[in-house]
Amino acid sequence: MDAFKMTRIGMIMEPEPDNPHEVEGVLNPAAVRGPDGELYLFPRLVAKGNYSRIGIARVTFDDQGDPNGVERLGIALEPEMEYELRPNGGGGCEDPRITYVEPLQEYVMAYTAFSARGPRIALAKSKDLFHWERLGLATFSPYKGIEFEGINNKDASVFPIAIPNPSEHKGIALIHRPLFPGTTPEETLKHSHHRARLVDLHRESIWISYCSLDLNEKKENHFGKFTSHHRLASPVEPWENLKIGGGTPPILTQHGWLMVYHGVSEATVHNGCKMCYSAGVMILSKKHPQFIKYRSIDPILTPESAHERIGVVDDVVFPTALDRRDDLGTPERIDVYYGMADNRIGVARINIPKVLPSLTKKDASEGKV
Repeated sequence: MDAFKMTRIGMIMEPEPDNPHEVEGVLNPAAVRGPDGELYLFPRLVAKGNYSRIGIARVTFDDQGDPNGVERLGIALEPEMEYELRPNGGGGCEDPRITYVEPLQEYVMAYTAFSARGPRIALAKSKDLFHWERLGLATFSPYKGIEFEGINNKDASVFPIAIPNPSEHKGIALIHRPLFPGTTPEETLKHSHHRARLVDLHRESIWISYCSLDLNEKKENHFGKFTSHHRLASPVEPWENLKIGGGTPPILTQHGWLMVYHGVSEATVHNGCKMCYSAGVMILSKKHPQFIKYRSIDPILTPESAHERIGVVDDVVFPTALDRRDDLGTPERIDVYYGMADNRIGVARINIPKVLPSLTKKDASEGKV
């Protein structure tokens, strides 16, 4: 039994009828508190032809403080750059994660830019959440023969404070999961006929990569290059057997950095769907977050409701944002925002336990190369 219990609050956003920006779904949002203390949601809005924009909305709450809906405020990012556009007129600014980065005194958005080259991690920054400056694509140095450049990559997020890299120099730390050829869940499913299989630790893992704190160098790739890396975690449990991937940006708790991530497994037959996306928890060391202190043995959220089981892609819960409820005086309460079947947005609640269970021996081997 997992130490973290999740309680569904409900669906808070779905496509508006007759809104051409949303005809193929509203999903996978960023969520962050603005300078005014309000909670802002940044959903992926999918138009016809899988043309994706990043919207902005203000979350509304009921008298008990539970989120119960949104007020749409417009578009935060629309495909404009070469790395966001496809030659057929399509394009994608997708699946954002937003963090207020304290050393920079700015918000940093990591999002998926979808062009003819495939999905890549792109970055932008803002002081007010309404005006965004693009920083370009994230770039990566190789690591021990592993080449990250030219590889599909997505589901990235950054830490809110400076994190020491392997050389103990503090900088921006990025969580990401490169999609090396052969490691998508669809490809893994074709070659995996049973749960026990040999996992390629380097090619099937979530990584933490590091770059300098300077986001203002005016040169090509002026965000800077991620020059050092740590492998964080690979698939361990049956519910993440086909793929493990990023989820929410990490937030600091009494036990360390909390991250809700996703795992993919082979699903029971349901409308022909062969895969199931679920969610689990990792707690990372506060000082050196490449080390895992706790990890879910069982998922804390699996597709159960009709909104989670039937949609654009069936059987998907996909966590992308956390809101610690300091506004209610309950910092141990975390609201989790997630995509529902690639079509809607839901929210659920978890509470941080007072005592963190110890890792199993198998889990404790994670976080090192």
